[in-house]
Amino acid sequence: MWRKIALGFIVVPLGVVLIALAVVNRKPVQLVLDPFGALDPSLSIEAPLFLLVLGVFAFGLIVGGIATWFTQSKWRRMAREEASEAREWRRQADRLEKELESIDSTRVRARLPAD
Repeated sequence: MWRKIALGFIVVPLGVVLIALAVVNRKPVQLVLDPFGALDPSLSIEAPLFLLVLGVFAFGLIVGGIATWFTQSKWRRMAREEASEAREWRRQADRLEKELESIDSTRVRARLPAD
């Protein structure tokens, strides 16, 4: 339900704005990557403005995702350790249940009269 609302109020208008940006800014622009050679740019890119804007957006998205992944590493490590500990506790509980069942079965057999 909330995803549909988010899709309707955030993603769709953002898509409309990006499409409008792409349609309006189709002329190529020159992006100079050499800060010291602005008069004679040897290192430059010529592309439509909307491609440059979308490229910067995608680059920021990737860098933000990587930064988030690194900052969440301690939580992933803690989850792995706790899952391992839970598996160990489960194995120990299963082992103790089997021991208890074998002890109970020997007690029951000891109480039965011999034929």
